[in-house]
Amino acid sequence: MIQITQLKLNINHTREDLKKLIAKQLKVSEQEILNFTITKKSIDARKKNTVFYVYNVEVELFDEKKLRKRVHGPGTTFGERPGYQFKPCGEEKLKFRPVIAGSGPAGLFCGLMLARSGYQPVIIERGDEVSRRVKAVENYWSNNELDINSNVQFGEGGAGTFSDGKLNTLVKDELGRNRKVLEVLAEHGAPEEILYLNKPHIGTDRLRTVVQGIREEIISLGGEVRFKTCLTDLMIEDGKLTGIEVNGKEYMDCSVLVMAIGHSARDTFELIYRKGFKLSPKSFAIGVRIEHPQRLINRNQYGDAYDKLPAADYKLTYNAETGRSVYSFCMCPGGFVVNSSSERGGIAVNGMSNHARNETNANSALIVTVTPKDFSRAEDMPEALAGIEFQRTWERKAYEAGRGFVPVQLFGDLLRHRESVTIGHIKPNIKGSYHLADLRQCLPDYVIDTLIEGIRTFDRMIPGYSDEEAVLSGVETRTSSPLRIERDDKFESNISGIYPCGEGAGYAGGITSAAMDGIKIFEAIARRYKI
Repeated sequence: MIQITQLKLNINHTREDLKKLIAKQLKVSEQEILNFTITKKSIDARKKNTVFYVYNVEVELFDEKKLRKRVHGPGTTFGERPGYQFKPCGEEKLKFRPVIAGSGPAGLFCGLMLARSGYQPVIIERGDEVSRRVKAVENYWSNNELDINSNVQFGEGGAGTFSDGKLNTLVKDELGRNRKVLEVLAEHGAPEEILYLNKPHIGTDRLRTVVQGIREEIISLGGEVRFKTCLTDLMIEDGKLTGIEVNGKEYMDCSVLVMAIGHSARDTFELIYRKGFKLSPKSFAIGVRIEHPQRLINRNQYGDAYDKLPAADYKLTYNAETGRSVYSFCMCPGGFVVNSSSERGGIAVNGMSNHARNETNANSALIVTVTPKDFSRAEDMPEALAGIEFQRTWERKAYEAGRGFVPVQLFGDLLRHRESVTIGHIKPNIKGSYHLADLRQCLPDYVIDTLIEGIRTFDRMIPGYSDEEAVLSGVETRTSSPLRIERDDKFESNISGIYPCGEGAGYAGGITSAAMDGIKIFEAIARRYKI
């Protein structure tokens, strides 16, 4: 196999043009190319109005051995890409089937890998299966009737099911777990392009089918997935797990439990604190969602060629004079702002896009770093849980400011310390009802000041970003887990048999990294236990 990097073509090229460029690079005829596969595709828009697609490819030649001596050049190498490989090698007999609490990316991928290796896991999920969950969420958006167990945060697929479905990650990966995650998603209905796009995404509409497909494979391999089944207690003897309680009434024998509970399972965090888990508070970030016309973002990122290219994204960061960082997060091209609340009396927002990313507005979280030093707490509040109460405080204030709906304000009104009374030329694209408000009522002053400084600074990078009619929606508080469930080098908590996993446990940040962490926990279990 021959690998070539950095093949650059204009945006109007065809696949045949790419084949011709490969032949030129290898100094062979097109007839000598048996096949080629795109392994990476990105857009080079550093020079506006001179935008290129850039490819990495794998090439098969009819007679590679004969041609090896002739084939050379910059960016050309020989060899196969290493794939993910792991073989269970545990010696200790499992007493009971492993149980996984949570069916987000971490739980699903841990469950799938265990099922493929014959462990027949049981996944318990407090929310509903995806099709019923979608109905519950849509009912909330339409009628403001919140199901506290089946919503944007809880249910099959986790919080990522109602998102843009981004799959890029900064996690270093030398063992092929990242590639394995993408391959599994493609096997279950994600578009094949995720295997090579530089910034792959699935979209909420496609992701719903994918998670259902993974669940069906787990069941076909002898696993079990139980919805509307909430972990409510843990039975622990001599520092070891012996069983669990679900729904406050049913006991299950259990000696291996994967805690893939997500970042919003606040009642479960409180439970495990009472049970003596080692927990530590951690920094995260809070802020708002900001909406601009997608056309503005496209033109700024691509120049005049914007209408021939996919919806553009952006990534912005700034260290403000307030001493805090402000940055864009979970940017959703052509998407929606969504009411993602999971507790009554509180409002939290997130972003979501379909695969086509063809809505009028772009939106992104603009968030400001907060640390445990910011988490004021009552004397009887455990330090490890203070971040949860910090989130709740501002979500409740957002509920009050928005009169039960998403509070919305124009940037110009935020600058002038006044409640918005009308919408400008940018129409909010929000799933769920909204109410014009003053966001200063539902975020700390240091966050507001940092956001304002950041938005003004970002206007130098994307002219028009500080448009006074840009729409701000609050509050974005669920950016990552507010705590970490400590685990050792074998991935166990201080309670033997319990494996903290994924974003909620504080070891991931997004769909791909959470899924990769689920694979790590599978490996840890399979290194110790045999079927």
